[in-house]
Amino acid sequence: MTTTRAGLSRVAAATAAALAILAAHSAQAAPPARAATAAQATLAARTLPLGDADLVETRTSQTLARGVTLTRVVRGTEPAPADEINTTTRGPWVVNVLTIDPRKARGHLEATYGPDLARTEKTTDLVRASGALVGVNASFFTFTANAQYPGDPVGLGLYGGKLLSEPSSDPAEVNFVVDSRTDRVVMGKLSWSGSVHNRDTGASLLLEFINHPPVIPAGCTALPDQTQCTQPGDVVRFTPEFAAATPSGAGAEVVLDRRGCVVRTATSRGTELTTGQTSLQATGRETASLLQVAGEGCLRTKSDLVNEKGQRVPLHSGLTGVNGRYRLTADGRIVVPDGTGSFFDRNPRTVGGTTKDGRIVLATIDGRMTSSVGTTMDETAAVAQALGMHDAVNLDGGGSTAMSVRGELVNRPSGTTERLVGDALILRG
Repeated sequence: MTTTRAGLSRVAAATAAALAILAAHSAQAAPPARAATAAQATLAARTLPLGDADLVETRTSQTLARGVTLTRVVRGTEPAPADEINTTTRGPWVVNVLTIDPRKARGHLEATYGPDLARTEKTTDLVRASGALVGVNASFFTFTANAQYPGDPVGLGLYGGKLLSEPSSDPAEVNFVVDSRTDRVVMGKLSWSGSVHNRDTGASLLLEFINHPPVIPAGCTALPDQTQCTQPGDVVRFTPEFAAATPSGAGAEVVLDRRGCVVRTATSRGTELTTGQTSLQATGRETASLLQVAGEGCLRTKSDLVNEKGQRVPLHSGLTGVNGRYRLTADGRIVVPDGTGSFFDRNPRTVGGTTKDGRIVLATIDGRMTSSVGTTMDETAAVAQALGMHDAVNLDGGGSTAMSVRGELVNRPSGTTERLVGDALILRG
C-alpha cells in the first residue's frame, strides 16, 4: 500500500490526531527501510512459543505481490490424540501469516461485507467478490442469535467512512481501525453516542443502536399498540445498507429523506428504504416519544464516535473499522487479561496487528483438530508477540477463522465447511 500524498487535508489531519490516541499504545512511525529489513530477519528466526522446546518447526514463505508475503508455520509433526487437543504440549499447530508492508504494497486494507450488512458470506466469497488479493474474517457478529439477521456486527462496523454498527459497551471489545489515507492501523476502545433533534420544536430523543433490531420489552409483547407500553424499549437508526427491509413488528417507524425530513410515519415497524433514506424505529415507551419528537418536521441526527480520550473521531471515506475481543499485545507487551470459560480454551484464532516498523500482520491459527490444536488466549498473545506484532487484537475466531488468497481458502476451518461470516478485512490486489 503506497502513500503518495504530500500532506493530509485538515479533515484527515484531525482524523489522524484523534486516532493517534485511540489506544493507549498505538503503532509507531515507520523507520527507514534498512530497519524494516532487519526486523523481518529477526521475525523469520523466531520460533513460536508453543508446546515443548524440542518440537520441529517449519516455515515456508511466498511473495503474493509487492509488499505482501504469506508465511505458513507448522510446529509439531505428529497428530494430537483427539482427547488431548486442549492439553497437549506436542501440538501440532498450523499458523498462516499475511504480512503487508504499506510502503510497498498496492491498495489499502479495508473492511467489507456482502450484499447487505445483515447477511453472511464466506470469507473466500467476500475476497473474490471484491477482487481482493487477500483477506481474513474480521468482526464478531450475531450468527445464530438471530437467524433473520445473522451478519449484524456485535460491535463496531465502519465501512468506507460509514458507521453502520456502533461499538458495544462490552469492556472486552477492542476495535481495529484502519485509515487508508495514512495507511495507519490503531487498536483501542471506541465509544458512541447518538440522538435526534426536531429542528422546529427542539424536542430530542437519544439513540441506542445503529442497524440493530430493537427489542420489545417482555411486559409489552402482548400489546398491539406500543404507545401504551410503560417499559423502556429501544430507539434505533436504520440505513439502506442493513437489509432489503427494516425489521418488522410492533412499535413505530419514521422514514427520513436525505435532509432528515419526515417522509412517512407508521405505528408498526418494517419498510423498504431507498437510497438516501434512513429510518428511526422505536419500541416500548419510546414508541410514543419517537412519534412525538418526529411530528411532521425535519430532524437533525447527531452521531459521535470518540476514542479513549473522549476526542471525536471524524469520519471520512478512507476510514474502516471492525470489532474484536481482547487486546493481545500493546507496545510490544502481552496484555491479554486472565479469563475462564471455553472462549479462553484452545480454539481457532484470527489475529490482526502491526509491527513496530508499521507493517500490518493478519494471522490465522487453525484449531480444534488433531492436525492443529489451536491456542488459548495466552498462547495467542504469545504467538502474536513472536510474530512481531507490537500491537495486536483478537478478532472473531472459532469456526469463523478463515484466510483467503485470491478467493481460495488457505487455512483449514475447524468445521466441515467454511463458515459464513459477517465481514472481512481485505487487501485489494
